[in-house]
Amino acid sequence: MRGSILFNILCLLLFLSADISGQKLRNSSRKIISNSVYLAAYGSNLTSNSLTDTAAFIVARKNQIHTLLQAALPVKLLLDRKDENTILAQQIAISDSFFTRYIFDRTTKKPLWNEIFGIFPARPGDIRKGITALPGSLMRVEMYNYALNLTTIGLVNIFTQKMVSVDHYPDTQPDIPSSLVELAINIAIHAPEVEKALGYKPSASMPIMSSTKTALNRTKCERSQHLCVAPTFVKGDRALWAIVDLTDNRLVGLRWTSTGKDADKMVVTERRLQNETVADCYCEKINSIDQKGWKIDYIITASDGLMIQNVTFKNHRILNNAKLVDWHVSYSGTDGFGYSDAVGCPIFSQAAVIATEPPKIAAIMEGDQEVGFMLEQQFFSERWPGPCNYSYAQRYFFYNDGRFRVSCASIGRGCGNNGIYRPVFRIAFAGNNQSLYEWNNSDWKLWQTEQWQLQTASTRYHPDGYQYRLKTGETAGFYIEPGKGQFNDGGRGDQAFFYITKNHLDKDEGEADLVTIGPCCNTDHRQGPEKFMEPIAESVVNTDLVLWYVPQMKNDDTPGSKYCWAETYYENGVYKIKTYPCFAGPMFIPIK
Repeated sequence: MRGSILFNILCLLLFLSADISGQKLRNSSRKIISNSVYLAAYGSNLTSNSLTDTAAFIVARKNQIHTLLQAALPVKLLLDRKDENTILAQQIAISDSFFTRYIFDRTTKKPLWNEIFGIFPARPGDIRKGITALPGSLMRVEMYNYALNLTTIGLVNIFTQKMVSVDHYPDTQPDIPSSLVELAINIAIHAPEVEKALGYKPSASMPIMSSTKTALNRTKCERSQHLCVAPTFVKGDRALWAIVDLTDNRLVGLRWTSTGKDADKMVVTERRLQNETVADCYCEKINSIDQKGWKIDYIITASDGLMIQNVTFKNHRILNNAKLVDWHVSYSGTDGFGYSDAVGCPIFSQAAVIATEPPKIAAIMEGDQEVGFMLEQQFFSERWPGPCNYSYAQRYFFYNDGRFRVSCASIGRGCGNNGIYRPVFRIAFAGNNQSLYEWNNSDWKLWQTEQWQLQTASTRYHPDGYQYRLKTGETAGFYIEPGKGQFNDGGRGDQAFFYITKNHLDKDEGEADLVTIGPCCNTDHRQGPEKFMEPIAESVVNTDLVLWYVPQMKNDDTPGSKYCWAETYYENGVYKIKTYPCFAGPMFIPIK
């Protein structure tokens, strides 16, 4: 349903009257960390449990697992929310044979350890094309299989009491429930290695990002093979990451990062945390733009950022949708640790970095000429710009001549001064007669099958700067111009991984909201989209395609060249915030 002027006025009034006292965020974080090589603070990985097996919370956890594995259904239910819809949705899901397909080993029939992690009202971004239901009838149920490292997501219709859809995602992990956050904090603050590294015994209120999932090389956390999280302790201008394995229930490593010289002078901003109003007006409802020949629907998703959809220009359909699936943040090329962030709605969301203000629409000016308009959404961690807090921006540019650009930026500061940011865009053009061509120094070369390519210093471009040409019909299509530092937004070049995959509408490969699809810290093409071209690359000639675009931006806090960074400065007796965003993203130019 398209938003109306009256609806937008109502939303504006809600913002003006919203309680801005900084109510506690109720979103569930979906940050995923990777940690590798020797994350232990003293030069090697922790090789044994730093806690005694008799610690009360460890004993309780092991007893709980043992008891449930003896039950007819080895699934730990979510019990911290007891409203009728949650209970009913959970019961319908676990009674469905396809939803519970992997709770027993398929060969030995032995029970596997499973747990319901989340149950939420389904948002428009969760519902893929072809699914219809009455408003408020669909619930999203998320289950994690510890043994197979597999996430199952089901949509339940609580009115008809039936499963609407079920998808299984190997090697993925949903956001953890509050009970596991509490367990991770307990393991971290009671570990003698953490106390020794900090120089004091921490309390349960000290760690931040305790629900941030992680990976750690040379342990089972490597590349997220186990469910691991990283309660993080900020001390001065450094942050201590405590890597906790929630599959084995133990601390497996520590790692320090530098958060910058002014980390102890963070500013408390006046940004209004109007979570419920943002959710009601921009997460639950689809808003629309109709100007300059463009018609666009947009919505803030649960974890895939600001999504545009049903995009037309002068009555020609251009895009089915475009969105920002993940932010992969790596802090070491050798140690391989970092986070995978999600950006999205502030309530009942998997996003760690959330939208606290509505999207903004602004004119694009070139000199004194208005040449188009921009749709922008900003996302903030609750304590930004403090250390180990993040801010991101998304911008969609639409030009009067039919060009458009998809872009994003890290605003900083993050959890270290040596990070590489890899945002994952998913862009689905309209039509089912698409083909992709790459400039081959003198002509356009057709891509026959699904594949990827990295933009490098030796990449060859068309004389007009294009790298690819996408055919969307017999005579229609777009040239694709990657970022090379030419867009006058401070970007220094994208160095992007580019992927093309066949769009399968009969199974979910990103049409609906995605859980994190790749580890944070891979330095090669394994950023997540490659999963959709395995095990056998399919033909991508004259079919329905999805473009994936993953730029790479390295942050810098060096005076004179700061990038992907935020800092405080002193002025007139107070500290203020200065940002150095790093924008990246491709331009699409219509083929004339």
